[in-house]
Amino acid sequence: MLAAYCESQSASDPLSGLVVGERPDPEPRDGWSVVTLRAATLNHHDLWSLQGVGLPADRLPMILGCDGAGIDEDGNEVILHSVIASPGWLGDETFDPKRSLFSEVHQGTFSERVLVPTRNLVPKPEDMSWATAAALPTAWLTAYRMLFRNADVTPGGLVLVQGAGGGVATALIQLGAAAGLRMWVTSRDEEKGQRAVELGAEAAFESGARLPEKVDAVMETVGAATWSHSVNVLRPGGTIVTCGATSGDAPKKTELTKIFFRQLRVIGSTMGNRAELELLSQFVRRHDLDPIVDLEVPLADARQAFERLASGDSFGKIVLTNA
Repeated sequence: MLAAYCESQSASDPLSGLVVGERPDPEPRDGWSVVTLRAATLNHHDLWSLQGVGLPADRLPMILGCDGAGIDEDGNEVILHSVIASPGWLGDETFDPKRSLFSEVHQGTFSERVLVPTRNLVPKPEDMSWATAAALPTAWLTAYRMLFRNADVTPGGLVLVQGAGGGVATALIQLGAAAGLRMWVTSRDEEKGQRAVELGAEAAFESGARLPEKVDAVMETVGAATWSHSVNVLRPGGTIVTCGATSGDAPKKTELTKIFFRQLRVIGSTMGNRAELELLSQFVRRHDLDPIVDLEVPLADARQAFERLASGDSFGKIVLTNA
């Protein structure tokens, strides 16, 4: 079957290890289902795998991809929950210390078919497009948990999203606006800021700018480059929810004095569980939300999709499709 996979790794030239070619079909096993993929979406996780981050070289070749949606062996349209719990784990799978994502231990979703734990299959709403369904399991689920479980905000609350163009950022804007939150964004790119406003953000500001008022919560995906700004724009008692650090995880100042003196909360947030993915899919359907798609190409053109992601110029999700 056709797949996009990591054959080798390079921190300086990650795309040199990307191959689009034939891989063996998945072999059925008890408790798992073979899903024929209709769409999958890219995440920065896929670039990090090519750089050697989180994917040991002894697991290569590894089919990339965490997100996907398709048709199971019984003809059901399904969304794939990306978080794979270890055998015997009970409870919220995101707290399983031995959990993994597709393309870390098990082969990923950038393929014509993928082997999935049957318990990870979530029914896809009939009227939902394949691209929308494939965008939900990682970026949108991450945003859903950040806002609705960890941020401690209610409709009318003011939320700042650091960075305007990534998959999580655009999901935060759309979900927050739909839920009645006031969403602000920052961006180094004026055009991306304007597009965020068109998505539902109330206002866009230059990265690091002084804001007109303090915010109730900050959604932090950037890391070191924006950390001090995130602390400084919060009202006393406000919350930073952090799910990533694309600019690095070692800020020049940790801002501990401000954090404890102003009684700020710092909450780490990773993905979401299967039940939250079901709730998210229904929320998206009820509010008629469509994830912003920056680029949609066939699986055979996966290199073009990776080049777009690596450029840093994308706005929204990048989708791979199977006919």
